Amino acid sequence: MTTGQAVTVYGAYGHTGKFVVAHLLERGFVPILSGRDTDKLNVLAKAYPDLDVRPASVTDPDSLDDALTGAVAVVNCAGPFATTSAPVIEAALRAGIPYVDVAAEIEANADTFTNFADRARDAGTVIVPAMAFYGGLGDLLVTAAMGDWTKADEAHIAYGLNSWEPTEGTRVAGKVSAERRGGRRVRFTNGQLEYHTDELPTVQWPFPDPMGPQAVVAEFTMADVVTIPSHLSIPEIRTYMTTAAATGVAAPATPTPTGVDRDGRSAQTFLVDVVVRSGDTERRAVAGGQDIYAVTAPLAVEAVHRILTGQTRTSGVASAGQLFAAHDFLDALSPHITVELH
Repeated sequence: MTTGQAVTVYGAYGHTGKFVVAHLLERGFVPILSGRDTDKLNVLAKAYPDLDVRPASVTDPDSLDDALTGAVAVVNCAGPFATTSAPVIEAALRAGIPYVDVAAEIEANADTFTNFADRARDAGTVIVPAMAFYGGLGDLLVTAAMGDWTKADEAHIAYGLNSWEPTEGTRVAGKVSAERRGGRRVRFTNGQLEYHTDELPTVQWPFPDPMGPQAVVAEFTMADVVTIPSHLSIPEIRTYMTTAAATGVAAPATPTPTGVDRDGRSAQTFLVDVVVRSGDTERRAVAGGQDIYAVTAPLAVEAVHRILTGQTRTSGVASAGQLFAAHDFLDALSPHITVELH
């Protein structure tokens, strides 16, 4: 266990940020509470009176530098990441520390790869975008399913959520992404992102038991279309979402998540079913668990732990599947996620 090392959590008072703070403490780290809203930080600090509180604005580099002073890493949980990623990454580069975020915004993640790859590699540091349920977990599962394959024809990631009550941050991020796309949709085909206005079809996906077959929205595109092709040669990547979850996240009246256990997790459950095809051969990986926001915390914190302990395979901007040994990383998540490889 890592003990006593300070890790700045930017957006610590947000829904996911609170899970990250709690999990860092469980793993022996000392979180530094940071973010743009001083009032919300002070409310959070009442639950953690021994932790440093350092308000910081993405428009004030000096405040970000102060927030990262003495930290060995920073985890950015503050969306929209189209606004926060670049300034916090710049601060991490100035501080010479690794950066991890939990961004599900496709364009923001693509910007991170495009704008910081050379600088991070030259600095010998690590920047990990989308180290979360969307983007990180799917990438790890596809990488593990690939095994000894160096390329594949297709990858399919089906998200079997029984429901989706979005956080305020999810709604804001979705709005920002929609504005950036001019109302268009996005998919990954022929080895690149493609923007389109096609209607999204509803199809049946054969989830394994206990979920079983479910209606899903095809091409409900998530951050996996950035993380996976950043290091794997797969020209066609499709993501799917159960219609119940797609309807919930889109409906304006859907409430925010409500905790039902001592850890604050909601009753939401998930099954992520990954199928990778090469020719006539298919390989499969399945992961299950509870609460997509809560499970992001062990993903991000395990990434921080592995970076700081030298369990990485490259430097620069890298996705989870490229940076870490996928099978081993997934095994380390076993208290939080069940994984089966076929």
